[in-house]
Amino acid sequence: MTIQVFGHKSPDTDSTGSPIIWAWYLSEIKGTPAEAVLLGEPNTEAKFMLDHWGLTMPRVLGRLEDGAPVVIVDTNNPAELPDNINSADIQGIIDHHKLVGGLETKGPIDIRIEPLACTATIMWKMIGDDLAQAPKAVKGAMLTCILSDTLEFRSPTTTQEDKAVAHALAKDLGVDIESYAAEMFAAKSDVSEFSDAELLRMDSKEYTVDGKDFRVSVLETTAPKTVLDRKDSLMASMEEVAKEDGADQVLLFVVDILKEEATLLVPNDLVKTVAEKSFGAVVEGDIVVLPGVMSRKKQIIPNLKV
Repeated sequence: MTIQVFGHKSPDTDSTGSPIIWAWYLSEIKGTPAEAVLLGEPNTEAKFMLDHWGLTMPRVLGRLEDGAPVVIVDTNNPAELPDNINSADIQGIIDHHKLVGGLETKGPIDIRIEPLACTATIMWKMIGDDLAQAPKAVKGAMLTCILSDTLEFRSPTTTQEDKAVAHALAKDLGVDIESYAAEMFAAKSDVSEFSDAELLRMDSKEYTVDGKDFRVSVLETTAPKTVLDRKDSLMASMEEVAKEDGADQVLLFVVDILKEEATLLVPNDLVKTVAEKSFGAVVEGDIVVLPGVMSRKKQIIPNLKV
């Protein structure tokens, strides 16, 4: 059977590009039929990547069949995967997040989790010299994933390995990193066509903190005003989104890529308490600016308190 390669729900650039990269490697280098699939519609930056490099958008997976062979990338969290993921035949995991636990496999598998900023960086290391055979589009996807997850090396998750791989790929492709990243971030910042509920779920993950279930949403942008101008309607939509998703609260962090800071929307006393206990912030209105906060993985999630 064809191996299905996918990342997490609400796919961002890394969870869109990394399945494409690994499916190419399995199919073309290892001789194992594989297909990249998505667990939802990709965000605007991921769609830009697909268009820019002439890649076909992977199909959005419907129901995952029991026993289907799969490789999981860019997550190891069952909450971010199909509900029946443990009924599938998980054959590999490639990730750069903390180990959550809860996945079950039918036998020993290959697992590679490294403290790097991007799954694609790990794949670059795993593919090695065989990457010379990759088409330009696959290398382009790899570069885009790294620049996205590192926010063009601004994110505190960035390592020297991520930088070195990105520069090597850019040189190979003849890409100017600064100008290409600007195009990427412009695409990511265009959220005009999305509803409030779509924005709140676009780049979000579920976490439980001190008995409270949160949907932690991050919108990375070079034009934060376009999001913050919708502050009132976004906060009004949070209650319904939380209810529909079985969460106690939606936390929305609007990350200003250029200023390297996040703005947290504060719709109620619960979020005010979270902001004050987690980040030592002084909250005086319905927003609070958190200087230097850019990474959900490294700066937001580890610090959350209720």
